[in-house]
Amino acid sequence: MSTYVYGITAASQPSLPEGMGGVGDPPCPVRILKAGELAAVVSDAPEGLRPKRRDLLAHQSVLSEAGANGCVLPMRFGSVAPDDDTVTGVLAERADHYLERLRTLDGKVEYNIKATHDEEAVLHRVMSENPEIRAMTEANRQAGGGTYDDRLKLGEMVVAAVKAREAEDASVVRQALESVGDAVSVGPESTGWITNVSFLVERDKAAEFLNEVEQVRARNPHLDLRVNGPLPPYSFVEPGDDKPAGTTAGPGRAEE
Repeated sequence: MSTYVYGITAASQPSLPEGMGGVGDPPCPVRILKAGELAAVVSDAPEGLRPKRRDLLAHQSVLSEAGANGCVLPMRFGSVAPDDDTVTGVLAERADHYLERLRTLDGKVEYNIKATHDEEAVLHRVMSENPEIRAMTEANRQAGGGTYDDRLKLGEMVVAAVKAREAEDASVVRQALESVGDAVSVGPESTGWITNVSFLVERDKAAEFLNEVEQVRARNPHLDLRVNGPLPPYSFVEPGDDKPAGTTAGPGRAEE
């Protein structure tokens, strides 16, 4: 039976509640695998696991319980190893690395920030900041809409100005918030967002971080900011990859 991995903790952390269930239907019993100073929170891996809401929430619930009394290095939803021995072997092989990450991430959480433009507000801002666009818009209006080429040129100018504004606003969001966080991880680009970035924040400074988010909102009413957190530090387990060697990760993340 393959082994589903939720996260990695220190072996000294308290045990999970007896009978706790994880992913699967019915829920697979969660258990602890120990190797030296480390422990992995695991269960059997159900066949045909997909990122359905029930299982995503179960994954998150196990991590929340595991991290209630100390740091946990969270794995992506769908992280599966061939068997228990593979998991304990990886813990032993990479013990120094995981112990360092547990020390570094102790007492810290992740906040993911996604930003989009309010379309009407950003167009108004682009118009107010660009005299050339305003002049061409007025000229076309006085000419009854302008020629096809005039309208095309105006449209291209507006698109270019909005694109430039997107890049500028992405930088504004990151620079304002990274001063409050301990580390930054930029997420994959998407046509749906102008920025998708995660911040590692000390738990005791969460209120300060969220206050700064509100300040960014107040200073930039043309921006819509979506805040997801506090989360286990998914994006900071290790650079570029948050699953241990020897596991494969399924689609989706538990916090999405």
